[in-house]
Amino acid sequence: MLAPPPPRYFAHRGGGTLAPENTLAGIRLAARLGYRAVEFDVMLSGSGTPVLIHDETLERTTNGSGAVATTDDAALFALDAGGEPPPRFAQAVRLCGEFGLLANVEVKPASGFERQTAQRVAAEVRADWLASPLLFSSFSRTALQVLQAEIPDLPRAWLLAALPDDWRAEARRLGVVALHLDLALVTPALVRECAGLGLAVRAYTLQTPALADYLFGIGVAGVFVDPLDRFLPQALADRSAIG
Repeated sequence: MLAPPPPRYFAHRGGGTLAPENTLAGIRLAARLGYRAVEFDVMLSGSGTPVLIHDETLERTTNGSGAVATTDDAALFALDAGGEPPPRFAQAVRLCGEFGLLANVEVKPASGFERQTAQRVAAEVRADWLASPLLFSSFSRTALQVLQAEIPDLPRAWLLAALPDDWRAEARRLGVVALHLDLALVTPALVRECAGLGLAVRAYTLQTPALADYLFGIGVAGVFVDPLDRFLPQALADRSAIG
């Protein structure tokens, strides 16, 4: 029996723009709406715990201040990130497992913590093979190298906001299965070239369903979306196609 195709619509940062980003509430909302995949960001607290947060500082998404990398767990988990504390990585992945969601884990290290962040994420995955399908991505080549060495059987994607001259050789060296690209980079010719190299292309971050239709038409494998309600008919149709 053929494996079902992976979801094409990923709820960006958990709940897109409909819930506080990188929260369990956002993941629950995406699942309740009918999405089959979510994306969220992971970096290390000052205690070395992988947690869901996008920025290196706390001000924008919590009621705290200062750097995430210097805030210990006792202080971090006392903060309000939109009705709840910032979640631990393990909590988020287990919740995705409960809902049957594919979790795209963006390893997003604070500056200077690329290796440590990927190592800690890999260690938590190895500890109990957390109960959800996992796809890892990162802008950091170092983080991708660590994930390749530590958990080689799990798929990885390289996040890019610009195409470096050596992207083909680096994608091969890093062993990634996909490129997650800024919309501005995605062209029919590039998608065709990636397909020839065995690389899927996913695009971030979409605001309109018409653009998703165009991208799928040129062979893009998936899209990261913010206004989840605006894409809901397409996401539900995608869910039905997957079964």
